[in-house]
Amino acid sequence: MTDCGDSSPAGDSAMVEHEASDSPNVSDAARDQMITDNLGLAHQLARRFTHRGEELDDLVQVASVALVKSVDRFDPERGVEFAAFATRTIIGELKRHFRDKGWAVRASRRVQELYLELGHVTSTMVQELGRSPTVAELAAAIGTSEEAILEAMEAGQGYRASSLDAPDDHDMPLSGRLGGLDPNFAAVEERALLGPAMDRLPEREQTILRMRFVEGLTQSEIATSIGVSQMHVSRLLAASLVELRRGIGSSPDVVSVEE
Repeated sequence: MTDCGDSSPAGDSAMVEHEASDSPNVSDAARDQMITDNLGLAHQLARRFTHRGEELDDLVQVASVALVKSVDRFDPERGVEFAAFATRTIIGELKRHFRDKGWAVRASRRVQELYLELGHVTSTMVQELGRSPTVAELAAAIGTSEEAILEAMEAGQGYRASSLDAPDDHDMPLSGRLGGLDPNFAAVEERALLGPAMDRLPEREQTILRMRFVEGLTQSEIATSIGVSQMHVSRLLAASLVELRRGIGSSPDVVSVEE
């Protein structure tokens, strides 16, 4: 019986690698065949990085590009299996993608890699323990300090920025909590100037000014309220405005106390 050889995908890849290295005339075809045969590996590695805020299609694209790089860089003479070489390259590219493109708020490389490792270790320990692991258990499993674990968890909050239009627990968008421009801001400087000048006026004149310009009462209403004539109210307003203008350093020549 004739030995037909290894017909598995790994055997086919090994044959293609040999052809690619020994026969320049078929190198392009061999390269394409290696990529096609190992796309499943790229998809499998990409799925290991799901549930971290990135779409699976995007991860598959990154892994596939890394597979192409693996094929182009692979040297069979080094005695390393292509699957092992490609796995290291693809995982490295996926981690680099998360480090460089996935963070809304950039953290140090050490913290980013620890955060990514936390996701994998946490999932494994949840299955083993039947509960969420504690910080101390995570630190022991990864071989780092509890402070480093807490730092990575805190940094992970900045991995993805929330949209201002995203609803909260009460179906209210975050933008609804943003404050608006206070219209009284423009009057802060005027209030600071008027305050000391107002304090120097007699109490009755201060009351008349507030009734006229804050409460919006007419001179007739003010006169009735304080028990004087409208004409007297008009004179008191005019004199008070002159004093205020002097107090803030403005010209007292023009005074308006229209009804």
